[in-house]
Amino acid sequence: MRDQNEEGAVSVIVAILMVTLLCFVAIAVDVGKIHSEHAQLQSGADSAAIAVAQKCAKDASASDCSTTSALAGSLANQNALDGMSKVYGIQLDKAARTVSVTTSAKEPGAAENSISLFFARALGIPGKELGAKSSAAWGSPKAGRTAFPLAFSVCQVKDYVGGALQLLQDHGKNQNTDCNYGPSGAAVEGGFGWLVQDTGKCGGTIDLAVSEGGSDPGNNAPGNCSTELNRWAGEITAGRKIVVLLPVFNKVTGTGNGAIYSLVSFAAFEVTGWKFTGNAGLPYEFQSTKSATTAVTTATECTGNCRGIIGKFIKYVSLADGYTLGPVDSYGATIARLTL
Repeated sequence: MRDQNEEGAVSVIVAILMVTLLCFVAIAVDVGKIHSEHAQLQSGADSAAIAVAQKCAKDASASDCSTTSALAGSLANQNALDGMSKVYGIQLDKAARTVSVTTSAKEPGAAENSISLFFARALGIPGKELGAKSSAAWGSPKAGRTAFPLAFSVCQVKDYVGGALQLLQDHGKNQNTDCNYGPSGAAVEGGFGWLVQDTGKCGGTIDLAVSEGGSDPGNNAPGNCSTELNRWAGEITAGRKIVVLLPVFNKVTGTGNGAIYSLVSFAAFEVTGWKFTGNAGLPYEFQSTKSATTAVTTATECTGNCRGIIGKFIKYVSLADGYTLGPVDSYGATIARLTL
């Protein structure tokens, strides 16, 4: 009799443990579903926010730069495994250049903005409200580190954004067209000039609020930029674009190491070739023949004593981080990024 009682007690304990275990499994399944759905909603909110910011950065009057952006809804759905989600709201402040997108769950048979739960239903919890929010900002870069130690003359950027390829020769050679800029009417030589770099880095930190950059004279590119130039050549050869954000100057004072560039903005420059030395070959000489859009022509060929860079100024929205942003200017370079 004692053995039967003990066996009965063990059976009861096992049954209780099994029920408890099943409850934990049920909870784990529902919790896992909640986490998975939230991750999908967050990805949709992130994608929608950055996409709207990109559209606004490119054209503030675009239909998708609005609180009814169809693109936002499409991206929210594309980030849902079942293709179903909902943009609950878009808050857009064009003056402050910010946007926030809120997504919420959408599921047949479930309550508004909710997902259905399978096991929790037995406990009287049929579903859970679920949503996510993401914010983004856009603007033209005002401070940050350049990808390469070059500054371009405003003469070369004005009226060239989105234009044809051009060859920009070293400004000291006076090979490019000058222009009168500003109330003083001072001439600014065309082309580009080298900037002083950050220690151990290819490129220098620029702050347009300070508005001045130091000169690093010479025809050749800095030796510590060979890795970056080789990377550019590899990307271009593979058919991919190299677009860099580089500062623009409107005046040069002084000469040589004592020269100062008055910096006014950043511009987006699509690089297709360069010649920074008299010796042929990478990393200091590269001229693409990849396609008709990047191939060297008689107008862009840089030979002999020529020292220059080939490419074009373009309208470009970068996702780069590490820049301080300000109002969108007319020089082509804008940045969009998540802020929350």
